[in-house]
Amino acid sequence: MQSDPSQAYEALVQFLYRAPIGLAQLSVDGTVDMLNPMASSLLMPLATADGHYSGLDNLFAVLAPIAPQLAQLARDFTDSAGVICEGLRATLPPEMTAAGAPQVLAISLMKLDGERLMAVVADATLEVQREQETLTRRLRSAARTDALTRMPNREAVREQLERLIARTAPGAEPSGASFAVLFMNCDRFRRINDTLGQAAGDALLVQIGERIRGALRPPSDRIDTRGGSGQLAARVGGDEFVVVLDGIRSREDAERVAGRLLDSLSLPFRVQGHEVVCGTSLGLAWGQDSARDADEILRDASIAMAEAKRAGGARHLVFESTMRERATQRAGIEAELRQAIAEEQLFVVYQPVVGLLPDGGTDYSAGVEALVRWRHPLRGVVGPIEFITVAEECGLIGALGDFVLERSCRDFMDWRARLGQDAPRLVAVNLSRAQLGQPGWIDNVRRILELTGMPAGQLQLEVTESLAAQDQGIQQRLHELKALGIELALDDFGTGYSSLSSLHLLPVDTVKIDRSFVSQADTSEHHRVLIEATVKVAQSLGMKTVAEGIETQSQADVVRAQCCGKGQGYFFSRPLAAPDLLAWLASHRAAQA
Repeated sequence: MQSDPSQAYEALVQFLYRAPIGLAQLSVDGTVDMLNPMASSLLMPLATADGHYSGLDNLFAVLAPIAPQLAQLARDFTDSAGVICEGLRATLPPEMTAAGAPQVLAISLMKLDGERLMAVVADATLEVQREQETLTRRLRSAARTDALTRMPNREAVREQLERLIARTAPGAEPSGASFAVLFMNCDRFRRINDTLGQAAGDALLVQIGERIRGALRPPSDRIDTRGGSGQLAARVGGDEFVVVLDGIRSREDAERVAGRLLDSLSLPFRVQGHEVVCGTSLGLAWGQDSARDADEILRDASIAMAEAKRAGGARHLVFESTMRERATQRAGIEAELRQAIAEEQLFVVYQPVVGLLPDGGTDYSAGVEALVRWRHPLRGVVGPIEFITVAEECGLIGALGDFVLERSCRDFMDWRARLGQDAPRLVAVNLSRAQLGQPGWIDNVRRILELTGMPAGQLQLEVTESLAAQDQGIQQRLHELKALGIELALDDFGTGYSSLSSLHLLPVDTVKIDRSFVSQADTSEHHRVLIEATVKVAQSLGMKTVAEGIETQSQADVVRAQCCGKGQGYFFSRPLAAPDLLAWLASHRAAQA
């Protein structure tokens, strides 16, 4: 049965007029042949933009203020039929949009044949708003997410803490639970990053984040999540991670979580085929004690973490108000120390190192050890115990160490010029990890030797036992120093990581026996045996020995009897300024004469 063409046409017209989108049929120059009511409604604000009705006779002319390219697109389309443009977004000016009216139109244009075009106009306002909202959510999520570990970042932690602080503020309904912030820092990350490279360091950080998340939320944790959000683990920068415990019932519960995190992080990691151990220091701040704002509680937890690191690392400490006072003091010292280096307030003193001769005599010109001091404009002379740790923490130890090295070489050459063969025959200078890890530092040592004329064989650079024994990269630098002809000494032997059995593995010429052994040499058989063993092993390896911290005649007699080659300590002399050292040497020359 054939349908009536007139009825089909009438149905099509009815559909076009009732369609919820704007439809228009037009000629190739834009002249409108047919326009449905929705198209008229959508285009009317443009037709009455100047307060007068300009008509809807030509679609290109009507849309020219918001889509001027439409006419050119139609002219440039050379195919006999097809889509000219689809979903072209055009924003109406604010003066054309009343409240609730369309703000963005989506325009599609199709060529039907050589003479006719079909246009579709739709209100895209809600679609654009949804897209903007989605983009805003994505940007906000990205701004709160660490790109490397995909964990929440510092901003996410701050938002969480602000909510928790508001919940515990005066006037808020009490919940019976509080919150705690655990601030973690990897103890050896920089060393690992320098040794294995940044890619390995990044891989390690990802594994640390995974292990932190895996260590949280066991059934044993007494955390009330009914009024809060439980636990949040985040990376807040570099090798620093934070865990926020919400709904924690007691400090003991928080410390139990801290202990479990440290236990988990103490296990070896596998990074690019290497087994890596990276201990962690953790600071814990209890929300009800210091929850004035998010940054403050993060700072308190960070201060406690730094105290844990200074205490030896691989442990946790709970924040106390006295820690904040010490941190403020250290910050003041850092600022003053930077000024001290710039204004040359630092100076070097020298403690004599004497030769313990087999016949019972003493060689007072055997050498000296250089020690830095700070002539503070208000506090007078400040000892290194008050500023060396701060210098290490704030990155000034390298500049400070280089100053001591160059000053010592200059003074040594001045003594040689003044005293000739009666001058000290060796000057010892302590080295820091920062210096040994500094790119190009070996060249800097070479420059100082050339600049001052210092004989390399009369310069002794000292490293602590733990520094020399732990790191292959450091040992490589020590070999490079030995290649320059410089003497190397192992300082504080007996307190670090190495042992007599591994002494032969270290590239050193001299072993300095720690004062903790020497101080009990005259009262403890055990310590006398340790000194004797150290001297014998060192001699068998062709190494020299120095006993540190000799304070009494009896201690000097014991280490001399053990055939220790040199001694150092207040029994012989305190550290002396350069002029006082010359006077000390002169007095002993006169006494021996």
